[in-house]
Amino acid sequence: MRLVVDLNRCQGYAQCAFLAPDVFAMHGDEGLLYDPQAQDAHRERVAQAVAACPVQAILVDELDMAAAAPGAPGAGSGEASDD
Repeated sequence: MRLVVDLNRCQGYAQCAFLAPDVFAMHGDEGLLYDPQAQDAHRERVAQAVAACPVQAILVDELDMAAAAPGAPGAGSGEASDD
């Protein structure tokens, strides 16, 4: 799973580090460290972190997420289908 965090947008609320500590960590008061190639085992927690980010600074490669969707329980639960 590929992650990108817009560090210009990130305000250091640390919700991601709280929800997915194996992928995200705070360095000091405002610096965010993260694994851009997070393991698939962390997918659910990363999805929770993405949803919880107050400034929507975390992006997950959409093609990567779509590949995991078929047959995955709860896959796509954070997506709106009213478009």
